[in-house]
Amino acid sequence: MIQKSFEITSESGIHARPATSLVNAVNSFTADVNLEANGRKVNLKSIMGVMSLGISKGTTIVVSAEGSDEKDAIEAVERVIIAEQLGA
Repeated sequence: MIQKSFEITSESGIHARPATSLVNAVNSFTADVNLEANGRKVNLKSIMGVMSLGISKGTTIVVSAEGSDEKDAIEAVERVIIAEQLGA
């Protein structure tokens, strides 16, 4: 299992559009990919799960992946976070 933390710096946090981009980025991977924030963990392949976290600016999120393509899945999430200017 691999995990990586990010601090959300976007004024809007993770709202519908970037949440959709994150979900789309990991849906093609076979690895189980989870997102943890505010003391809760959800499946990152679920838009409703991601939206339910209400991630705002200043929140630290932890993305974890477990499976044969876990490294690629984490890298895909990182690319989206950078491209969407969500955080670092």
